[in-house]
Amino acid sequence: MADLYQHIRFRVEERVARVTFARPPLNIFTIAMMREVDAALTECMGLRDVVAVVFDAVEGSRAFSAGVSVEEHQPETVYQMLESFHNVFRTLEQMSKPALALVDGAALGGGCELVAACDVVIAAARARFGQPEIKLGVFPPVAAVLLPRIMGERRARELLLTGEIFDAQEAQRTGLVSHVVEAEQLEAKLQEILSRLRELSAPALEMARRAMDAARGRPFLEALERTEDVYLNELMKTEDAQEGVRAFMEKRKPEWKNR
Repeated sequence: MADLYQHIRFRVEERVARVTFARPPLNIFTIAMMREVDAALTECMGLRDVVAVVFDAVEGSRAFSAGVSVEEHQPETVYQMLESFHNVFRTLEQMSKPALALVDGAALGGGCELVAACDVVIAAARARFGQPEIKLGVFPPVAAVLLPRIMGERRARELLLTGEIFDAQEAQRTGLVSHVVEAEQLEAKLQEILSRLRELSAPALEMARRAMDAARGRPFLEALERTEDVYLNELMKTEDAQEGVRAFMEKRKPEWKNR
């Protein structure tokens, strides 16, 4: 299906799916591009053995993504724009596979929101982040939900209300970014993390992510009930959960079936 994509590159190699933004130099998200990203993620949902999805940008880009096309914020297209963008996040949630972002250059607006939705973010030291939508007289709906959870209420409110652009070190300090490395070390750091994920069961990773999502924002006892439900009624019905326990008891390396 790769030939169906015009605005992104999509490939699956060694149990990892890679969604590469291919509208340099700034990789502005258009409705057509966002629909392609959603289609790629939907395709990933059917790939049983995939352990992670990586978002990055084509070589030569000045930005991971500088956000959603301002031109498509017009009254005649704003509904389709918002729907196509938010569908990406809905599919990410439903897919439940670990999502990683490899960020070099700017991640602004919708680009920063996508970063916020990922589980692991690796950024170049020169990367920049921000939600400048307020300067256009609008606000970022996804960031309004995610940034307070990640960065803390006070700092997130300041960033959303001022449109401040901040660097990779600040992004790491506030929890938006997991690792900051020099640009030439981005791929090596990514592969280091992917090598760990490739050793694991894809269903187990999905269930762990689903459990965290189900527990998010709930009181402890209710959250624990949700994670118990995922554990007992979904995870323990997989062959891999049984294989993992059996392999430990037999002192051998598990042989994952990814089911």
